[in-house]
Amino acid sequence: MAKWTPKHEAPEPLEGPVVATITGGTILWFVLFLVQLPFYGWFDDHGHTWWVWTCLAGAGLGLIGIWYVRKRDAAIKRAAALG
Repeated sequence: MAKWTPKHEAPEPLEGPVVATITGGTILWFVLFLVQLPFYGWFDDHGHTWWVWTCLAGAGLGLIGIWYVRKRDAAIKRAAALG
């Protein structure tokens, strides 16, 4: 089996408002959790409670993501300031 080699160089990664993007996504997951919460009985009756808990997990993981990207952003800014 031959090893695959790229035919061209990879493009530079896109940088954008990462902190705002992750924060917005986290808020969206939490809002979806809150919107589904009043209908928990319906979800339970139909075997779809995982929808509710998936939204809560997304919000929780989003909080970790916010912490991570804020630290990353600060490290990038420190590195740029040093040289």
